[in-house]
Amino acid sequence: MTRSIPPGPPGSDRRRVAGLLSSALAVLATIAVVSAINGGNLLRDAARDLTGLGEEPFAGDEGPATRADVGEARTRLAAIDITDPGSQHGDYDRDAFGADWADTTGNGCPTRHEILARDLDAVETAHDCTVRSGVLEDPYTGDRVRFTASDPQAVQIDHVVPLALAWRMGAAEWDRERRVRFANDPRNLLATHGAANMDKGDSGPGDWQPYEGYQCSYSVSYIDATHHYDLPLTPRDHDGLARMLESCT
Repeated sequence: MTRSIPPGPPGSDRRRVAGLLSSALAVLATIAVVSAINGGNLLRDAARDLTGLGEEPFAGDEGPATRADVGEARTRLAAIDITDPGSQHGDYDRDAFGADWADTTGNGCPTRHEILARDLDAVETAHDCTVRSGVLEDPYTGDRVRFTASDPQAVQIDHVVPLALAWRMGAAEWDRERRVRFANDPRNLLATHGAANMDKGDSGPGDWQPYEGYQCSYSVSYIDATHHYDLPLTPRDHDGLARMLESCT
């Protein structure tokens, strides 16, 4: 004989759900305090664990690229124009992209310090949003680098798509407003070890790649910036990106 289970009192299911949500929020609130003290990533990770949202990054890749990101990057790479860099635009001029690290958002914080605050852990800032210290897990080398205001060049802000290369690939024809936006666009900026940034210079992905653990995310970021600004790729850079996307496994 099948026994029926009597329903609970009216509203009991709603109270049970509300109780679970309250418990989850309490856990997140506690983690938020700990996260603020320890660099800011605990809350993000806990929220993903509790909600089940977000995709797992690729194994061996220390960057944020997900399977959806990689699939989109492959589609975009197949559609990007391929051409040789232009030689008719004259010499590259950094000033054509505006002053270094302009405040393009109007919030009083130069782009450099916004990216430092975004990419560093254990960040300490002055009252004017100037980043005074922090720790970088360098995406280009995998090394841990300490940043302090007394040694600011230990951590530099790199343009994933170098400005000089963008100039040769078409940015010379943009108006100044578009160039300034490109030079300060967070999608094309990374805090990196100063030595790695200097080593990269103005090289594209056909001539320079980060260490293996970041090649997947680097290629996704490079393709994203190139796609967003409708920049073509050289054959060599296209092939370099295609090779790095193969590391997304």
